[in-house]
Amino acid sequence: MIQFVLMDIEGTTTSVSFVFDVLFPYFRDNIQSIANRAEEPEIAAILKQVQDLILAETGISLDQTGAIATLHQWSMEDRKVPPLKAMQGFLWEEGYKNGDFRGHVYPDVLPKLKEWQKEGLQLGIYSSGSVKAQKLLFGYSDYGDLTGYFNYFFDLKVGQKRDVQSYQAIAQAVQLPPEAILFLSDVPAELDAAIQAGYQAWQLVRPGTTASPTHQQVTDFGAITSLH
Repeated sequence: MIQFVLMDIEGTTTSVSFVFDVLFPYFRDNIQSIANRAEEPEIAAILKQVQDLILAETGISLDQTGAIATLHQWSMEDRKVPPLKAMQGFLWEEGYKNGDFRGHVYPDVLPKLKEWQKEGLQLGIYSSGSVKAQKLLFGYSDYGDLTGYFNYFFDLKVGQKRDVQSYQAIAQAVQLPPEAILFLSDVPAELDAAIQAGYQAWQLVRPGTTASPTHQQVTDFGAITSLH
């Protein structure tokens, strides 16, 4: 019996186009603005992470300008690295709070969140975006603050989304057997990793998603039934 529903964001609860056409361009348009704020503790800590990572990988010592340029390049490549995700979350927070945009959530998601919560299921998010960015998206969503529906938020600190060990770690964190967890994502490789960890896993086939012939599929949250 399913006791915990773990959800991806991009392509699952939220349109991929929102991420690529709104969030990513906003970050690139505003990343240079942090050059004059590099002494702020949060910004300085993230830039230091970039410098340390590049030094470890290449032996090259970057100044702050170089670290900012690296963040911009990583964003163009959609690199799944913690310093980039942290800086994205920092700048997106300002965008959300300024009302520059609101977090997109598919209209079929909220009714199902309400239903699952009423049934006593625990709900969680697992995304490559930082926990901060996740909470911002749902906290400033098209439907208001939805963060109260979620018991857990996980990001890359628990591991990469295509690694079996990440899903094992999440099961341990929520103190449930893997078979009691349902993972929802649009990405077959993520579903495979979750299944190998013992989860049940369904693919969300949103517009633009290629259906996987090897996974159970639904086109929206309303089609997810019979979890008990």
